[in-house]
Amino acid sequence: MNVTAANRDPLDVAITKNVITVILSLTVIYINGILVHTFRKHQVFTMNPRYILYIHLVINDIIMLALFVILQVLSYILFTLNVSLCIVLLMIAIASNLNNPLTLAAMAVECYLAICFPLHHPRICTVKKTYIVIALIWMLSSLTIVPDLFVVLAIKPTEFFNSRMFCMWASIFANPHLDKKRDVSNILFLVSVWVVLFYTYFRILFTAQAASANAKKARNTVLLHGFQLMLCMLSYVSNLMIQGLITLFPKDALNIRYVASVLIQVLPRLISPTVYGLRDKLFREYLKRSLFHASSIHPEKRGNRQL
Repeated sequence: MNVTAANRDPLDVAITKNVITVILSLTVIYINGILVHTFRKHQVFTMNPRYILYIHLVINDIIMLALFVILQVLSYILFTLNVSLCIVLLMIAIASNLNNPLTLAAMAVECYLAICFPLHHPRICTVKKTYIVIALIWMLSSLTIVPDLFVVLAIKPTEFFNSRMFCMWASIFANPHLDKKRDVSNILFLVSVWVVLFYTYFRILFTAQAASANAKKARNTVLLHGFQLMLCMLSYVSNLMIQGLITLFPKDALNIRYVASVLIQVLPRLISPTVYGLRDKLFREYLKRSLFHASSIHPEKRGNRQL
């Protein structure tokens, strides 16, 4: 058996940490699940590219949180996992994490087209093209991490994949070349998305000078995309932050890893439902109907509104 993690928490501490993690994560998953349910029930959302991209962001958060909870709980209960299973879980989690910045960029472009090219927007941003964009997002995310798998398959013996390890990306994909490739990929992803966000924001900003209410809403939405991208960046620099804190406080390594994982992986997942779902008037009206089942208003008649 191959074990790569050193210490374990006492039983009472482990139980407390897992209860907090599970409750927080399931709460966020439940909220996001209500948003997905609301989206699926109403054609006004399923036929709108803006809401399709938004709900893709929400689904990614659900996948990330579900895998985070599974890995967190299993790491405390079993401590080590089968390497093959760990690789599958980690690759899905990493792909979902990489999807978020790309989805934010796609949402910003859709906003830009709606404001700056309103006559061409319905022709460019169709439902079919939106799902093609989502497929491309998953393909780009997968292409970023699949080479890592091929390298590990090539350099590790068969016995390695049947062994058990503490399930961490750094433990299984431990290779300096892969670390450099990952850093370069993350930088390219983030720089590309920031360029898109800056470009769309300033183009919308110039349009907003005409005092268009929709343009101003779109500008604020792109600003929120930028804020959420900053939260996404935390996951890329988290290892450096954690290692720095562990160097200063080596006795609190387990607590540092736990607190950092909750702050970086769990709490930011509340942003999507809070910022987008509750801020959008049309979605909020349908969300109230889903929660309280007591509205005879038909929001479709009011037309689509900006996120």
